[in-house]
Amino acid sequence: MTFRPLTAAVALALALPSTAFATAPADGATDLDEILVTATRTQIDLRDSLSPAQVIGRAEIERSQATSLQQLLAGRAGINLTNTGGLGKQTSLFLRGAGSNQLLVLIDGVRIGSATAGLPALQDLPVEQIERIEIVRGPHSSLYGADAIGGVIQIFTRRDKGGLQPRAMAGVGSDNLREASAGLGMGGERGWFGADFAFLRTDGINACDGTAAGWGAGCYADEPDRDGYRNRSASVRGGGKPGEAWTLEGSALRAEGYNHYDGSWANYSETVQQVLSGKVRFVPSTTMALQATVGRSYDETDDYAPTGFVGGLETRRDQAALQGDFVLREGQTLTAGLDWLGDRITGDTAYDVDSRDNTGVFAEYQGRFGAQQLQAGLRGDDNEQFGSHATGNLGWGWHFDGGVLLSARYSTGFRAPSFNDLYYPYYGNPDLRPEESENLNLGLSGGGEGWRWTADVFENRVDDLISFDSATFLPGNIDTARLRGGELTVATAFAGWDLSAQYSHVDPRNRSAGANHGKLLPRRARDTGRIDLDRRFDAFAFGASVNAAGSRYDDAANLVRVAGHATVDLRFEYALHADWTLQARVTNLFDRDYQLVDWYNQPGRGYGLNLLWQPQR
Repeated sequence: MTFRPLTAAVALALALPSTAFATAPADGATDLDEILVTATRTQIDLRDSLSPAQVIGRAEIERSQATSLQQLLAGRAGINLTNTGGLGKQTSLFLRGAGSNQLLVLIDGVRIGSATAGLPALQDLPVEQIERIEIVRGPHSSLYGADAIGGVIQIFTRRDKGGLQPRAMAGVGSDNLREASAGLGMGGERGWFGADFAFLRTDGINACDGTAAGWGAGCYADEPDRDGYRNRSASVRGGGKPGEAWTLEGSALRAEGYNHYDGSWANYSETVQQVLSGKVRFVPSTTMALQATVGRSYDETDDYAPTGFVGGLETRRDQAALQGDFVLREGQTLTAGLDWLGDRITGDTAYDVDSRDNTGVFAEYQGRFGAQQLQAGLRGDDNEQFGSHATGNLGWGWHFDGGVLLSARYSTGFRAPSFNDLYYPYYGNPDLRPEESENLNLGLSGGGEGWRWTADVFENRVDDLISFDSATFLPGNIDTARLRGGELTVATAFAGWDLSAQYSHVDPRNRSAGANHGKLLPRRARDTGRIDLDRRFDAFAFGASVNAAGSRYDDAANLVRVAGHATVDLRFEYALHADWTLQARVTNLFDRDYQLVDWYNQPGRGYGLNLLWQPQR
C-alpha cells in the first residue's frame, strides 16, 4: 500500500510547533510539569527526562474509549504491535525494534510476565484497571536489570483523590461485545483506598485463516468459526500515613482470561495474571528518603483441546527491593539500592531447572549545573545461572532558553534467556548466553503553555541475540542485530481542538553472518504513526484517531510480506446529566481488511456504546 496517511501525519507534525505557539491556551492538552517515575526510579518532571518517555493518564484512557491495551498503545512513539486475531488473542509489543521478550513491563513497580515464555500477556490486562501508563524508550538495565533492552513500560492501577467517589460503566458493541465495570475510591492526606471490578466478553471473529494442510499454514487448523474471549478482573489498593515521615501502601490486581482460538492441538486456554505489591517509605528530612518494597507476580496458563485438558504451567516471581534517595546539594541527587528476584516454575512440563534467583545493586546520580544536566548510573547483577553482569548509563542535557532541551544518552542492557529458551523439552539450549546491547540516543524537545514536541534518533546494537538456529533446530546465540531509527511527537491545543501526532521509523536489521544477513527482523513495521484529534462543545465531545503501519515481514528470511494498513476510528460523547455520560464509537471506519501476523485476521468495522456513571463531588 502507499503510506499516504502516515506521510500526511509527519508533515502535519512538522508544521505544528509554530502554529501551536501562537494559539495554544494555558489549559491546553499537554502539561509540561507532568511527573515521570520510571526513567530514574525517582519523581522527575517529564520535560527534564534525558530518556525518551511518554505518559498516558486516566483522562486520555477514558477519552480514547479503548477496549484493550493494544488499541490504546497502537501507533504510539516507538511501539510496534502484533496480534493473532482480535480481543484477547496473543499480543506482542516491540519497542524500538527490540523483541517483546526484550521489554520490561511493571505493574505498580512489580515485574510481570511469564518466566517460561519471557513476556507478559498484555492482551489480558484490562484498561479499566489502569490509572496511568509510563513508556520509557531505550535500555534501562542499569536501573532494572535484565530484559529492559527495548525499554520499560510501567502500569499504575487506579488511584482516587478527594471524597468517596463511586463509578460504574456498562457497554455493548459489535461481535456481541458486552462489558461492565464498577468501583469506588477516596483519598486524603492521611490515607486512601479503592477497589475496581471489570468484565468483558465478546463472540470474537474468525481469528485464523490457516489450514491443516501444508507447511507454514498459519494455525495448522481448519476452524472457520468465531473465536470468543472473556475477561474478568479486580483490583484493590490502599495506603496511609501513620506519621509525618512514614507512608504505607499496597495493591493487588487479578485478571483472568478465557480465550478461544484456532489451533491444531489445542484451541482454548484459561489464563491468570496476579500482582501483589507493598511499599514502606520513610522520609525523615528533605534530603533523604528510604523505601522498601515487596511484590509477587503470578502467571498461570491452562490449555484445552476439544477432548479436554492438555496441560498447564504456573510461574511465580517474588521480588524485594531497598532504595535510598539522597539530596547531596541543591540540584544533585544520588539514588542507590539493591533488589532481589526469584523465579519459580510448576506445571506439567518438566524443566531441567525450574528456579533461579537474581540479586542486583544499583546507583544513579542526577545533577543540574545551570543550563546543563547530568545523569550517570551503574548496576551489577549476580544471576544464579549466568554469574555477574554489569550495565550502565551516561546522560547529558543542555536547557536552552524557550524550554528547548538537547540531550544525549548512552546506555547498555542485557537479557537473560528464558526458561523456555534454556530448558523446554526438545527445544531448549542450556548453553545459551545472555543478550547484550549498547544504545545511543540523541534527543531534542521543547514546548510552551499547552504544547510539547520531541524528536529522537537512536541506534541500539544487540549481540548474542537469541534466535532459532536452522542447523541445530535449537535456539542459539548466532545473531547480532542493529536497531536504528527515530521518533517525532507533537501534542498541542489550538482553536479549541486537542491534537497529538506521533511518528516512528525503525530499521531493525539482522547483522549476523549467514543467509539472513541484512534482512529485517520479523514482525516489525519500519514506519508507524498515529494522530488523535479531540474537541469538546459544552455537553458534546468528538474525537478521531488515525492509526497507520507500514508493511512488515513475517519471517527471518523476508519472504513472507504482511501489507501495511491505515485505520480511522471515531468517538462521540454526550453528557446526559452531570453524573451520566453516553459514549459511542466507530472503529476501523472504512472496514479495512488487514493483518498484523500472516494468516491471522483483525476486526473489520465495529461499533460500541457505553454508559458511564460518576457522581460529581
